[in-house]
Amino acid sequence: MKPLLLPCSLLIFLLPVIIYVECVPDSHSASKQEHVHFDTGGLSRDSFPKGFVFGTSTAAYQVEGMARKEGRGPCMWDIFTKIPGFIADNSSGDVAVDQYNRYEHDVDIMQKLNFDAYRFSISWSRIFPNGAGEVNWKGVAYYHRLINYLHLKGITPYACLVHQDLPYELHKKYKGYLDRQIVKDYAHFADFCFKTFGDKVKNWFTFNEPRNTAVLGYDDGSFPPARCSKPYGDCSEGNSSTEPYIVTHNIILSHATAVQIYRQKYLATQKGRIGIILDFNWYEPLTDSVADNLAAQRARDFNVGWYLHPIVYGEYPKSMQENVGDRLPKFTELEVKMVKGSMDMVGINQYTGYYVKDDQKVPAVKSFQKDWKAEIVYERHKIPIGNLANSNWLYITPWAMYKVVTYIKEHYQNPTILISENGNSHKPHLNSSHDINIIPYLHFRWSFTLMI
Repeated sequence: MKPLLLPCSLLIFLLPVIIYVECVPDSHSASKQEHVHFDTGGLSRDSFPKGFVFGTSTAAYQVEGMARKEGRGPCMWDIFTKIPGFIADNSSGDVAVDQYNRYEHDVDIMQKLNFDAYRFSISWSRIFPNGAGEVNWKGVAYYHRLINYLHLKGITPYACLVHQDLPYELHKKYKGYLDRQIVKDYAHFADFCFKTFGDKVKNWFTFNEPRNTAVLGYDDGSFPPARCSKPYGDCSEGNSSTEPYIVTHNIILSHATAVQIYRQKYLATQKGRIGIILDFNWYEPLTDSVADNLAAQRARDFNVGWYLHPIVYGEYPKSMQENVGDRLPKFTELEVKMVKGSMDMVGINQYTGYYVKDDQKVPAVKSFQKDWKAEIVYERHKIPIGNLANSNWLYITPWAMYKVVTYIKEHYQNPTILISENGNSHKPHLNSSHDINIIPYLHFRWSFTLMI
């Protein structure tokens, strides 16, 4: 199993919200920072349409800290970050940036930066330490304090219900997303959050990047719960040919159930909106051949289409049905009615782009990623698709944003799209005033966004 490095610095972008998240330096470091004038290439707030919202975003496990305090139960990451070698530098979210105690300081910074919105996630195990059952009212009180302070500072809250942090007790009890019971327990959690916070939160997301939960957790085992077939990772158990599909199916049903609850019980009085956040790295055919173009389309189907196709059309993409066969779960007629149309908006996390070429080799052991019948390629004629950032998977491809958003508009009935994350990574401890690459990167990203 490859050691992971937990994310530390992200540039994130919500459409209509632009988001920048970075590790907060200590007070001594902050006092020494220079005031630097940046040439933004003519871009300013006035470049963006009226109503364009700028904001920032985090995830509960990555920022809150207080992992075993104030009644919070463990999530999957709490357990797996303690496994020797699972995280490359042995870091964890035990303390993080201590937003649980420092939220006022953090929100004050957001206000000084003129942010309009803050997307945060609610820790399921902070509300329900065991995933279900008894409520931890200290955790509830924390989110009330955070939301109230955001409103006090004129910042609109965007709440995500699950950001990769399934309560560990549900995994221990019935294997979490592999069991249909998760739909019931998630629905109870979502209902509680709508009822408890919905008078002050009008923008909801059910899940953040559920595809990564399914693929990294159950296809190659690099994320909790580290399940996979032996050829694809160092896992003690799992089945890469079936489990990713079961997990996604149960997540989609959980999402749709939560949307149904919100619309039936709370929409009339709370007047909010609800959606899901999906990651979508762009897939460009390596050549102009028919085979490579079809491979690139399969890659898109097996990624963003895996979730958007059922939510918009009520079924999985045809290429998935053909390639996966009876390993792909099916929705009942009642489930189709619930799933189809179950979003008011979709958040898209867009970081990079890759070339793709056709790959019809039959693997010895089937898996989700082999089912694409496509191979990811990083170079064309020995020229990389973009400069490599400080992550081995992240090539800087600012043009991919335009292609991703245009693709979703054209293929999925022009939904309301929020760019909920994007950016690139840079070396740790790099002072932003010395990062000569970030300004041109942002200029190109935002220029392509303005073309949409």
